[in-house]
Amino acid sequence: MLELQNVSYTVEDNKEIINNVSLKFDKGFTAITGPNGGGKSTLAKIIMGVIKPTSGSIILDDRDITDMSVTDRANNGLSFAFQQPVRFKGLTVKDLLTLASGRNTDINEACNILSEVGLCAKDYINREVNASLSGGELKRIEIATVIARGSKVSLFDEPEAGIDLWSFNSLIKVFERLHDTVDGSIIIISHQERILKTADRIVVLAGGKVTGDGTKDEIYPKLEDGEAYGACTRLSEA
Repeated sequence: MLELQNVSYTVEDNKEIINNVSLKFDKGFTAITGPNGGGKSTLAKIIMGVIKPTSGSIILDDRDITDMSVTDRANNGLSFAFQQPVRFKGLTVKDLLTLASGRNTDINEACNILSEVGLCAKDYINREVNASLSGGELKRIEIATVIARGSKVSLFDEPEAGIDLWSFNSLIKVFERLHDTVDGSIIIISHQERILKTADRIVVLAGGKVTGDGTKDEIYPKLEDGEAYGACTRLSEA
């Protein structure tokens, strides 16, 4: 279980980006949504250790990881997928899956993982993770690395950003499969209504504060009016 205890993050001039956020993430699918500038991506970076909170604690399986490095967090079961996946010239998809899993991934295992994200293994296994891949392909390969790692907590920051409609529809199917198969916590930051509707739980973050937290059936209808929880939260469709 991942837990945030009274986490705050303040920048210059005492501007508070995250304000006393406390959340628990058990197994299952949680979507974090809210208006632009509400602190969602900052919260993701705090969870992963990219930035350190000004105050508060981050607990993973009863262990305080607040001062732990990004690498150590990854080794302890946290995975983070960026809005814009990184390209690696000279590194093949199989190489990347091997690095993610921490062991020598054979062809059969790599093919099985790629099939889970809707990619034909023979077309991708030996391809370089470079500019020849589309944004949608890179997103799905990045998700494949998360699957290969078998993380306790998998965190995705706006996975729909910068991809076309066909790729987005494929991505939704991937998350639906993850929802049914992953034995851990999936946390997705998104404005996209189809992603929110896949979640078990929706957290609303506005002005750096949690302004809504509940099941999909409790929260989603209130988001549709665009003015719920003290801030305009615009949902996007595809």
